[in-house]
Amino acid sequence: MTAPLSPAQKIVAAFNERHELCGPFDDNWVEQCLAAALCAAADQVVPDEDGPSCEGDEYQEAYELRKFIRHDFLTIATELETTP
Repeated sequence: MTAPLSPAQKIVAAFNERHELCGPFDDNWVEQCLAAALCAAADQVVPDEDGPSCEGDEYQEAYELRKFIRHDFLTIATELETTP
């Protein structure tokens, strides 16, 4: 049985998985692979959540900050994916 992957290993695996799908390389293969890696990084750093785990302003503020950071990761990934 293999050990679970570390967050860094999951990000590299996402890059490699996308790289393998490029087949004959598209002109923007680097951007596509980086976008996949950024999405994996977002999942590792700020996983998608339904809401704050506790009540209170400080929990809501922390939740909103995590959502903002995740959104930034995914916005960069989307821009990379759509780069011609």
